[in-house]
Amino acid sequence: MEATSCPPTTWEATSTMSDTEREVRAGAERARDAAADLAPLSRAVKDEALLAMAEALVSEAESIVAANAEDVERARAGGESEAMVDRLALTAERVGAVADAVRDVAELPDPVGEVVRGASLPNGLELRQVRVPLGVIGIIYEGRPNVTADAAALCLKSGNAALLRGSSSAYSSNSRIVEVLRGALQKTGLPADAVQLVPGTGRDSAQALMRARGLVDVLIPRGGGSLIRTVVTESTVPVIETGEGNCHVYVDASADTEMALAVAVNSKTQRLSTCNTAETLLVHTAVADRFLPRVLAALRDLGVTVHGDDRVRGYDDKAVPASEADWAAEYLSADLAVKVVDSLDDALAHIRRYSTGHTEAIVTDSQSAARRFVSLVDAAAVMVNASTRFTDGGQFGFGAEIGISTQKLHARGPMGLPEMTSTKYVVTGEGHLR
Repeated sequence: MEATSCPPTTWEATSTMSDTEREVRAGAERARDAAADLAPLSRAVKDEALLAMAEALVSEAESIVAANAEDVERARAGGESEAMVDRLALTAERVGAVADAVRDVAELPDPVGEVVRGASLPNGLELRQVRVPLGVIGIIYEGRPNVTADAAALCLKSGNAALLRGSSSAYSSNSRIVEVLRGALQKTGLPADAVQLVPGTGRDSAQALMRARGLVDVLIPRGGGSLIRTVVTESTVPVIETGEGNCHVYVDASADTEMALAVAVNSKTQRLSTCNTAETLLVHTAVADRFLPRVLAALRDLGVTVHGDDRVRGYDDKAVPASEADWAAEYLSADLAVKVVDSLDDALAHIRRYSTGHTEAIVTDSQSAARRFVSLVDAAAVMVNASTRFTDGGQFGFGAEIGISTQKLHARGPMGLPEMTSTKYVVTGEGHLR
């Protein structure tokens, strides 16, 4: 009789792990215990902890700024641009703003325990679907260290434990901020392990977090397209895909050109480096003569480089010839791809091919065109006669957000506190039998 193969024991599986992976998994196990303690907490208890976290950030601002100075020094020594250094840098005033953001989270309604729907069934059973925390949320993010406090606060308010993996460029800042937040939690009697910084700064620590299936309930990547694609393709933990935005503004044949000019310019230039900034402008040929010379001049005056097709370059020979890569680009810079289209259907086909499913906008005076655009565009947000820059939790009235989800399962669009919960069914009977 041949011997059958058996799955490796826990010890055997653990023995093949690197030290970093063992550390990450140990942290995730502690986070699971902490999440179990957070789940039943009342809003009052969580808000008290959030306010304590905010106060601790203010009182420890000097030590946070000192830790941040180490990151800034490394960034400058590594040749980072002053713009990137400024995004990284913290001052006492900026730490105060981070603390205010935590206080703002405390003011938001608590989603946990909310009844999504309920009914009395014909057999007398009482059915309720209620919001519950997701459990352990891992967040892999780039950029500014204020994200560390924001993410921790949003996770705590929604009853989740947070495993935070920030960029190596902000490691000293993130380490100190997490120490401060953990200290505040301990003082209010909550488990410090509800907020943890994932150990390590190398790729191996991020990979270990991505492989912690069964310990981490969901991963949320925040950052550029490369980071998001890496997490989506390499993670064994369920991922909520966020952020990447190749957003379009389509100026329809019936558009008010004054409105179209304002919407197009605002969508592109109000802030260049965000995921809801427009990257492509599509203009119907019927309004091209009236609209393009004005918008191209306005963009040029604001320092925007236009990457145009042949028809666009007929209106401005200073425009850079557009390539296939331009139509797919998320520039996050003072660049905009511009194309003339012959119909609404041509605009829809272009968007269908190149959109990342974030935000798409139409400017039109035609209700039928607006309805067709809204029904056929597949995106988390569709704007009619409004700037793409409105796709934001704060602008939507949701308060703080963890990111903009561009996927379709569980959450789509700005992820506020309700999107950081799942649901469960509670069924109450009186000895009912089936």
